[in-house]
Amino acid sequence: MQNVLLKALSRALVVLGLCGSVAHAQDRVKELAEYQGADRQVRLIEAAKKENGITVYHAYPALSNVMTAFTKKYGIKTRAWRAGSEAVLQRLITEARGNRFEVDIVQNNAPENEAAHREKLLQAVRSPLFADLIPQAVPAHGEWTGITLDVWIAAYNTSRVSEEELPKRYEDLQDPKWKGRLGIEANNHGWFGTLMAELGEERGREIFKNIVATNGISARKGHSLLTTMVASGEVPLALTVYNWNPEQMKSKGAPIKGLALKPVIAQPSTVALLKNAPNPASAILFYDFIISEEGQRILQDFSYVTTHKRLPHPLRDASLKYIDPAKAIDMQTAWLSNFDEMIVKKAK
Repeated sequence: MQNVLLKALSRALVVLGLCGSVAHAQDRVKELAEYQGADRQVRLIEAAKKENGITVYHAYPALSNVMTAFTKKYGIKTRAWRAGSEAVLQRLITEARGNRFEVDIVQNNAPENEAAHREKLLQAVRSPLFADLIPQAVPAHGEWTGITLDVWIAAYNTSRVSEEELPKRYEDLQDPKWKGRLGIEANNHGWFGTLMAELGEERGREIFKNIVATNGISARKGHSLLTTMVASGEVPLALTVYNWNPEQMKSKGAPIKGLALKPVIAQPSTVALLKNAPNPASAILFYDFIISEEGQRILQDFSYVTTHKRLPHPLRDASLKYIDPAKAIDMQTAWLSNFDEMIVKKAK
């Protein structure tokens, strides 16, 4: 009996020690993240010298170029793991619940990082560089920051679709001339839910019901795949690709162009600091770097719409309609169901 009690006490002490260690680490992350003194930059650089680089989980391919530039500037090594947005979020949650704290920075879509905020995984950062960003990039809680805007546009094959027949609005896609020529990304329920609200639920549903019934639509998983199919001519007109998809392929000589149909829907792609980041000073330096004009120009070079005010972009200056990340989480089930029933299940 005594041995059992001793083992239980030992386990309890280990748990208490772990909790104390985690709490201490969180205090250090919070202190560095919220510090706004004049010596902030110097303090972060000095503290980073005692750390071991940073680990970044991300969804954007181009983020590797930002990490390379960051290492070149500060001499701080970066380790990266890249996956789809949902996989990145799930790994964060799984590791946190297992008391495994190895990641410092996460880059992900706004709804996924908003979910990480709700899971209490993130730490707010008080960066002096926020003043250079558009208002939509900085939420009230401050636990993530928009680095670019994911802007959904249409894309068309210039050999298969003439400029004269291009649609000017979604209603135009009800014309029978589009029969067998339309494609859509199969997971764009957030875009669809926001679009329906902008068009008016009844009117929006009627328009897309007619489009699908009259002309059919093919649903493909992956914006890059769908863009490739437009470039090859297999899908003459795609309704939902990210704005940089056709731009990147066009720069390589593909017969493809983007087309912004109003209302144009967008959401921030974001960066966040983990509450239990093992290398917080280095991570905050990276956080600042990616939202600085220097880091933002790297993303702009890959045709991303940045959130920096001094880097203008015609799409950002348009009358964009933003997906509300919190609403996207709350409405996910309903939006998924509507999109699946109206579009995906009827896709050809």
